[in-house]
Amino acid sequence: MNEKSQVIETKIDEIVSELTLEEKVRMIHADGFFKSGDVKRLGIPAVYTSDGPCGVRCEFNNDNWFPIGTDDDFVSYLPSNSAIATTWNKELAYESGKTLGEEARGRSKDMILAPGINIKRDPRCGRNFEYMSEDPCVISEMAVPLVKGIQENDVSACVKHFAVNNQETNRMGVDTLVDDRTLREIYLKGFEAVVKKAGCLSVMGGYNKFRGEFCCENKILLNKILRDEWQFDGIIVSDWGGVHSTVGTAESELDLEMSVTPDFDNYFFANPLLEAVKKGEVKEELIDKKVKNILRVMMNIKMIGEEKDNRKPGAYNTPEHRTAALKVAEESIVLLKNENNVLPLNKKEIKKIAVIGANADTRHSFGGGSAEIKALYEIAPLIGLKMYLGGNTEVKYAKGYHVPGKALNATESWQASSTETGNDDMLDYPYLKLTKPGQFAKENEVLFAEALEIAKDADAVIFVGGLDHNYDIEGADRRDMALPYDQDLIIEKLLDLRPDTVIVLNAGSPVEMPWLNKANTLVYNYYAGMENGTAIAKVLFGDVNPSGKLSESIPYRYEDTVTCKNQEFGRKEYVEYKEGIFYGYRYYEKEGVDVAFPFGYGKSYTTFEYSDLKVCNSCSGACKDTGCDSNIEVTLTVKNTGDVEGKEVVQIYVGENNPTVERPVKELKGFEKISLKAGESKEVKVQISKESLGFYDVDLNSFVTNNGDYTVYVCASSNDVRLKTTVTV
Repeated sequence: MNEKSQVIETKIDEIVSELTLEEKVRMIHADGFFKSGDVKRLGIPAVYTSDGPCGVRCEFNNDNWFPIGTDDDFVSYLPSNSAIATTWNKELAYESGKTLGEEARGRSKDMILAPGINIKRDPRCGRNFEYMSEDPCVISEMAVPLVKGIQENDVSACVKHFAVNNQETNRMGVDTLVDDRTLREIYLKGFEAVVKKAGCLSVMGGYNKFRGEFCCENKILLNKILRDEWQFDGIIVSDWGGVHSTVGTAESELDLEMSVTPDFDNYFFANPLLEAVKKGEVKEELIDKKVKNILRVMMNIKMIGEEKDNRKPGAYNTPEHRTAALKVAEESIVLLKNENNVLPLNKKEIKKIAVIGANADTRHSFGGGSAEIKALYEIAPLIGLKMYLGGNTEVKYAKGYHVPGKALNATESWQASSTETGNDDMLDYPYLKLTKPGQFAKENEVLFAEALEIAKDADAVIFVGGLDHNYDIEGADRRDMALPYDQDLIIEKLLDLRPDTVIVLNAGSPVEMPWLNKANTLVYNYYAGMENGTAIAKVLFGDVNPSGKLSESIPYRYEDTVTCKNQEFGRKEYVEYKEGIFYGYRYYEKEGVDVAFPFGYGKSYTTFEYSDLKVCNSCSGACKDTGCDSNIEVTLTVKNTGDVEGKEVVQIYVGENNPTVERPVKELKGFEKISLKAGESKEVKVQISKESLGFYDVDLNSFVTNNGDYTVYVCASSNDVRLKTTVTV
């Protein structure tokens, strides 16, 4: 412990010694829906929190779930975590975090409940749009700079949901059963990275159970792993309503109980805990430790202590934030097909455009559950195209398909009921208007005809569809991977009439595309924030060369996924992760299952050539008995062989040649994104740690990297190997 840390710990001890038991208990439970209890006598403030990953949520009344209603809480609508991940740009991840943290601090928040870094295990998970990837390497590499950016603003990031929280069905009680190797290699990697490498100050427990014990009091997750192994000394906060006991949770390492009901004095960590301590059922030293963890974070973000007057003020709705959001949106867009080079469209030649699809004119910021925000503005694709093209181009719009009702908006309350009842069936949500195929055939007959009419003689046809926050939403999983609202029917009709139709799908997860073989041009667009429509226009017309890469696989059908085959997703009582580490691209490659678009895939308006692969093993062999933490350095040259400037993501995968346990053919171990002008070449270097090559040995309870040969694959996607060589460890 350095001198500064020692001074802080001494001060914390002094404060705790002055607190009464009642004051300590007050500090470790909510005193409002988004704040902890304060101790005015000693000048200890409340910790003010807010959702979430896409921006700072609106202000609610302290004791009910209705917004205050003033207009001072409109904020920048930032790209979702899934959009940030598809940029594969670590610098942009940092800028995204910096923007979110500055907005949170500008709104007087101490803790922003973001990012969400749970694994995208199954395409139907309702909260996938909040998460980053199916791969722990992408999550680790992108979440670390994101968290650093947030906390640079004297505000705590709160990384969630710890852990193995991968479905919304019965989210308040489902028991997840995961073996140790799978847990360590896949589901904990991102959390470990943000704790050890980013200095994350807060972690949120999940709603679910893990091996029979709720995550928010789970001794394996919180005590053994998070505190003892990783030496995490920040705040562990419950998800809202995630605490289910007083004594058991007090004996866990959870520090702060938050919930969704206004009876704050009766929370498990309130009067019931006070009585338990007085009866001798809970030791007061346990309460002291929780208080110390909270005070330590307060010191770190300058809420209290000598640095209090130097705390950063933050800011929100600044021009710089809009620029940052646009940059992420531009690089998040993934070009999946461009077979006849329809894209980029020519702005000078095209004078009449047909824009079709409800998502072209839908704002998504007010939906999704706790990811909802009050956006100062949001540019949807339709207005984005019109703003970009100006008055000399005629833009005709047709809704294209019927969407009954609307997604949740910021004036409606759903939170308390969704957590109290453990509601997990979409059709039970009063604000969701979901449809069955053919349910609105009459309405669609009219809308289809309108769409086809404007498409007939247009110079270009752009269909903007996909999902919305009736489907990408907290509290409920999708029932299938199909596009809702009979979109497949209108897409088929459009492709029959106009094979050159540009299809843009907005979604937070994969969808099935039965018309895929007929489509020549396809763009995938995650929820990319306030400037999404601007970014779409700039990409479609070539002002921006698309450089997004999928951070998850897109299978042809849900039946192709391992979770469908083993029936271990969406069960209510318990879910066993029988697939182990073989899910996503690891499963598809192992079993030889074709996918529509592989992990790491994304096209460009230019082409790239890879060459001159060299792999340097820096280990001298002197560490044979002590273990090796040196790196393998992968060096190669990438050349832009096209006519326009572009960005490429160089992906490094590694596979063990003669493993002692079953392992994937290859796994992502590092990546770099580079920008190249037409004809330009650059040398790319990627460092791969020896430790990252290992597997979790369940007998030794630790990671082991075997001596021997490993194949290093340099890829443009998990299915596109450009170069490979062997390295001996």
